[in-house]
Amino acid sequence: MADNGPFDIVVLGAGSGGYACALRAAELGKTVALIEKDESLGGTCLNRGCIPTKALLHAAEVADQSREAAKFGVKATFEGIDIEGVHAYKDRVVSTTVKGLTGLIKAKGIEIVHGAGRLTGPTTVEVTGADGARTVEGRHIVLGTGSEPRSLPGLEIDGERVISSDHALRLDRVPGSVVILGGGVIGVEFASVWRSFGAEVTIVEALPHLLPLEEESSSKRLERAFRKRGIKFEVGTRFEGVKTTQGGVSVTLQGGKTIDAELLLVAVGRGPVSDGIGLAEVGVETERGFVKVDEYCRTNVPTISAVGDLIQTPQLAHVGFAEGILVAERLAGLNPASIDYDGVPRITYSDPEVASVGITSAVARERGYEIKEVVYDLAGNPKSKILGTQGEVKVIAAVDGPVLGLHMVGARVGELITEGQLIYNWEALPSEVAQLIHPHPTQSEAVGEAHLALAGKPLHVHG
Repeated sequence: MADNGPFDIVVLGAGSGGYACALRAAELGKTVALIEKDESLGGTCLNRGCIPTKALLHAAEVADQSREAAKFGVKATFEGIDIEGVHAYKDRVVSTTVKGLTGLIKAKGIEIVHGAGRLTGPTTVEVTGADGARTVEGRHIVLGTGSEPRSLPGLEIDGERVISSDHALRLDRVPGSVVILGGGVIGVEFASVWRSFGAEVTIVEALPHLLPLEEESSSKRLERAFRKRGIKFEVGTRFEGVKTTQGGVSVTLQGGKTIDAELLLVAVGRGPVSDGIGLAEVGVETERGFVKVDEYCRTNVPTISAVGDLIQTPQLAHVGFAEGILVAERLAGLNPASIDYDGVPRITYSDPEVASVGITSAVARERGYEIKEVVYDLAGNPKSKILGTQGEVKVIAAVDGPVLGLHMVGARVGELITEGQLIYNWEALPSEVAQLIHPHPTQSEAVGEAHLALAGKPLHVHG
């Protein structure tokens, strides 16, 4: 007999995918229980990921603006980083957002159950909390237990000299020097923060470029900008090992090269939190720890769905939101469309930012497209000159066909990518986008200029 329920839907994990599913299901008239092992709702993104890291990145931007104020005729003095003040700012942003989310969930009539959940059957979850264990029953169960920082075999994260992104968010000092293992989004964003805060930073990436999943020209633009900022990187280079020293760590790379630093940040990706939640006991199929699902987030167990970082889809909060909504609507008897993951916008919030939607030129060719492409340099964009940023907007289209991908580098380009999402997802032709009038002076004009050029009628473009 269940201690709680039966609910229409029981959601295990109150991160982006889980709480989005709970909110949408409640809106559709379903009774919902939301189980969360942490004290705060919101999961990794809100507590240990997207939100706190972007707060640090904004503090870093303010620090850089203070240093560069004289370029704009503003007299200002940069006196350094008050790390306690930075953390206080970051924590205020997180706590107020958590408070707002918690209030919203309660207002929707969703029952919040605190404790560690474990599947005990296809419709039951045992929750162990401060008050002991109880069983929560639901006609359907949605798994959204998220992800956690990964390491490499034999590389121990001690939280002192060798740290994860979780530790990096709580550092009580600005390190003098850091080696970052991994040149993906996490590594690049922390490199950007720490360099702005005054640290010496070296990134080590085994693949040929930073942000290796992005368009190669975007990666190269970022690398040029990082060199200019004094951020060092070793790409196409394997990590061999690390030793702790009196001053920090000594990192060894392939070929025997060593780099000494105060800290090593391990940023080689995130793995699913799938151990200890009863998957094998209930018969839920997994692959390399990820729960296997179909295009509608259904597992092989008819009553169990899974969303977010627990499944092998892009590890982005907005993907989790979309998957949670999809599952809630499916369980409510609606007919939601499956998600086109190529059409999900991706942003790296470094300085400069990197944003994209759609596919790269390499992927387009692999899929058999004959393509045409245009790169519009932000040097020709007045608003970018005002902001003092450099970068580009690259548009890839099928010959005599729709836009296949948009790839951007520069300050604030993350705010431009939504237009790119509409262009890609509506399968717009370059000639159709070229008819749109973009306001002047804005950075969004760069999107319009690129499409004008691709449509054969360039405006502020040489050649």
